[in-house]
Order: sequence, then C-alpha cells, then structure tokens
Amino acid sequence: MELKINNQLVQFDSDTLSIQSMLDIYHPNKQKGIAIAINQCVISRHSWETHTLSETDDILIITATQGG
Repeated sequence: MELKINNQLVQFDSDTLSIQSMLDIYHPNKQKGIAIAINQCVISRHSWETHTLSETDDILIITATQGG
C-alpha cells in the first residue's frame, strides 16, 4: 500500500492499515503530542485503532510544538 503522508508518498508492505498500525511503522517513537487528519478531518485518538486507511487518503501528522 502506498500512502500520502505529509505530502510524501510512503510505501507499506500491508494492504490494510489502521491509523495506529501506520504510526507504529512510520512514526514509532513520536506518538505523543501529535494529531492526525485524514482528508482534512481530524481523527480522534480513540479511533486510531479502528480507522482503516485507503490509498486515496491524504494523511497529515501534526506535531505539537512549544513557542513563545
């Protein structure tokens, strides 16, 4: 499966992925302080395990930052 994540194409070995399984592979050490938007719609963290991704999805991983 090929997914568009933050405007980059990323290849995965699996044909079906949930948001959580994609993050476990693509973003394993940085899962706190992030939000996920699929096709410009924010997906709540409690849905990450059950929300199945498709190759047409536009995935945005948003990382919280501190500033002043």
